[in-house]
Order: sequence, then C-alpha cells, then structure tokens
Amino acid sequence: QVQLVETGGELVEAGDSLRLSCAASIHTFSSNAMAWFRQAPGKEREVVAHISAGGSFTYYQLSVEGRFTISRDNDKNTVYLQMNSLKPEDSAVYYCAASRYLYLDRETAPDPHRYNYWGQGTQVTVSS
Repeated sequence: QVQLVETGGELVEAGDSLRLSCAASIHTFSSNAMAWFRQAPGKEREVVAHISAGGSFTYYQLSVEGRFTISRDNDKNTVYLQMNSLKPEDSAVYYCAASRYLYLDRETAPDPHRYNYWGQGTQVTVSS
C-alpha cells in the first residue's frame, strides 16, 4: 500500500526557514513525479513545487520561486521542500503528492488530478 508521510511543519516567524520532508513507501518511487501542494483555510489546494522522477525538471508557483527549493533523494524514497524567507501568506497545510507520470510539464504540474497518491499533510504557520 502506498503511503506518503510528511514531516517538518511547525510554527515559525517571518523570515525563518523550514525544511519539509516526505517519506514515500512506493516501490516505483524513482519513476514517480512528485510535488508539494498547500491549502490555507478557505482556499483551494494549490501546487507549490513539482519535480520530475529523475529530478532534472522542477516547477514552482510564482509566489515561491527563488525562496523554495524542491529536491528528491531516490535512494531514500524522500522528497524535500526547503523553504526560506517564509512569509505569513505561506501559512497552510502542506501536502506531498505522487504521480504515476515520470514528468508533468508546466501546464499539467499544477493540476492536483494528475497526482494519484497524497499524504496527510503537515501544518506550517508563519507568524508576522
């Protein structure tokens, strides 16, 4: 059974950094594109960052580009989200997602329906 477990969320101050981790129990992990989404209260779930199966292609939501970095370690079946210069508007539940596709392009990466497996989420709260 596929399982994604996110860790690393916590309460921080504006300007701080956090690193989220997602441990995936997928035997095909090195063939799965991965992504981080987030959802704030009253808002729709939105993509934060996407990484292709091999790690060579990444996509970022415009509001996090230059501040967040997605990476993966296929030997450890883990995907990471390094978040720097955090802002209060980054506060949300962050979800890890896995796709059966090797790669999603800039148009399809933000579509949550392209992802087949989801974690339970980890809360990130940024105080001003």
